[in-house]
Amino acid sequence: MPVHAKICGLSDSAGVDAAILHGAAFVGFVFYPPSPRNVSPFVAATLAAKVPPHIKKVGLFVDPDEKLIRSVLTNVPLDWIQLHGSESPERVREIKETYSLPVIKAIKVDSASSLDEIARYDEIADMLLFDAKEPKSMENALPGGNGLAFDWELLAGANVSSPWMLAGGLNSTNIAEAVRISGATLVDTSSGVEFEPGRKNPAAIETFLAAVAAIDA
Repeated sequence: MPVHAKICGLSDSAGVDAAILHGAAFVGFVFYPPSPRNVSPFVAATLAAKVPPHIKKVGLFVDPDEKLIRSVLTNVPLDWIQLHGSESPERVREIKETYSLPVIKAIKVDSASSLDEIARYDEIADMLLFDAKEPKSMENALPGGNGLAFDWELLAGANVSSPWMLAGGLNSTNIAEAVRISGATLVDTSSGVEFEPGRKNPAAIETFLAAVAAIDA
């Protein structure tokens, strides 16, 4: 089965152009002010206008209020909403119904017990995303995009009904192994294709997407 990739945390034209040119299936924009990847609705709208219809535009939010979501959706034609905070299943359902958009819910993983969360969100969210849980000892940790991987073996036997995506420390050198071990057919990277947090490297995007395409081959 083909593997499809999402490039998340895009904030400039060079990164978006590289994602489009080299075969991303999803592009992600972060609407979370503490993140170095945060973009305003105005900037995101300008970038989203470059994206062809076959590539899905994802907006990443962390425990968002209605004002933020409405501000973004008024300006940016998103295809998906990604929730990367501590949103409850009820909140996920509410956002889906209010905005009539499919929702990706992130589940933070650091042990087998983390996968207990699958049962809470499976089939309420339209897609699950498994990301590495940030350790309490990590300074200035973000809800995602910390460049941390988790034990992909945990997902090998996971019982998930919804489509799901693998994230967390993925880059061109480990993506083939990550897919082999986890069985993922959807993958997501942000920090793995950057010069520095918040600044995407177009050449690294090209290399990552080529590595994903090589898995299919």
